[in-house]
Amino acid sequence: MRVLRDRAFAAAALDAELERNVQLEPRDKALATELVYGTLRLRGWLEAKLAAHIPRGVESVEVFVRCHLLVATYQVCALSRIPAFAAVDEAVQSVRLARGPRVAGFANAVLRRVSREPAPSPEQLAEAALASADPGLVEALRRSVGPQNAARLVSLGQPLRFGIRVEDATTRSVWIARFKEAHPDAVIEAGALSPHAIHVRGVGRLVDLPGYDEGAWTPQEEGSQVLALAVGARPGDTVLDACAGRGNKTAIVARSVLPALASAPANSGDSDSNGNRIGAHAEGTGVAVGAVDAADVHPSKLERLRTELARVGLAPRDTFAVDWSKGTGGIEATYDRVLVDAPCSGTGTLRRRPELLGRRTAADLPGLAALQKAIVARTAELVKPQGRLIYAVCSVLVEEAEEVVAYACTLGLRPAPFDSPVVAHLAGPEATSFRLLPYEHDTDGYFVASFIKA
Repeated sequence: MRVLRDRAFAAAALDAELERNVQLEPRDKALATELVYGTLRLRGWLEAKLAAHIPRGVESVEVFVRCHLLVATYQVCALSRIPAFAAVDEAVQSVRLARGPRVAGFANAVLRRVSREPAPSPEQLAEAALASADPGLVEALRRSVGPQNAARLVSLGQPLRFGIRVEDATTRSVWIARFKEAHPDAVIEAGALSPHAIHVRGVGRLVDLPGYDEGAWTPQEEGSQVLALAVGARPGDTVLDACAGRGNKTAIVARSVLPALASAPANSGDSDSNGNRIGAHAEGTGVAVGAVDAADVHPSKLERLRTELARVGLAPRDTFAVDWSKGTGGIEATYDRVLVDAPCSGTGTLRRRPELLGRRTAADLPGLAALQKAIVARTAELVKPQGRLIYAVCSVLVEEAEEVVAYACTLGLRPAPFDSPVVAHLAGPEATSFRLLPYEHDTDGYFVASFIKA
């Protein structure tokens, strides 16, 4: 209901509800998660089925009742392990308690008719999510990854898991053991792509796991970690994270350019006026110390970035509130490396953010591509000669990937192989761009490209 009524993000809204309902067993939380994500993924298709039995249309139904109809129809059509009569009765009883017998009778009549229809085949269900999306967006997906993969892109396949970034990759096995000790029945395993990544499922709130308060680890999806590692930052580099958000990727880059900080405890060493540790730890070590600046259009995100980096014992050299569509925001520095994780359609995140299927349309793509090109053009001005620019989006669409690369080549940026060991292993030593795909890498979907400035 929060997603439909308030345009909330499903993940945040669901997490808040699960946190409030502490009495739920893990299996109940798992079912609630499947009902929310599955219903949103098939929302358009489910509404079309309901509309056949609602003369005034689905939109005429109050949002509370509509949500119960959608969730019950999802169970009837997609969850064979739940008897149809049980799904219908549960929805009708909930409507009766909240809206009275007349509205409950309406819900019962509609759902009984739906439950008498032939069950959809697995193939029909696989296509149902695409049937819920804007036809132009579906065509763009199919053009970018192929018809079969477009359907795989939006299907969950397995229960959602959550990513953790261990700050010191050499301690990953230690933290896996500690997490398993705290939650012996949970699924906890090392990531396959990032040396920092741990995947967890069934552990409750991530921040309640041991080690979070000490700054030993941070929630972060594995594909996002790979994106930051693709920057290939080295000790002594100066780096700009141009669209830094809350700073997860900034932290990975900072650990690469400030190696002395990586092994120091979060509560040790010199601090700046905000209590953040600074680069003085490297004095006398002979190790080059670089710097990381962070920029974002939202000042509130930069405040959160500074807080999050401080929690893990890091700090940016500087932060800039910049609207890249209007200029470089007065940044005078130039950088060895610039990371542009640009705003995009988010089509690589559809498994985790199924509400986007009902919000994004093909009409959004030209404006997003124009913004991405503007950001690349402005940030290219800040790259030193022979420096690197890494462009990335959490999208799989050609319009936001290869077409932006073609534009970047007109700016004096030359596609160049990544100099990141992680990417060389993943994509090959000669690759100048690569995609992460949910159905191949079990991450969110990303496109990443590497350039050197002439």
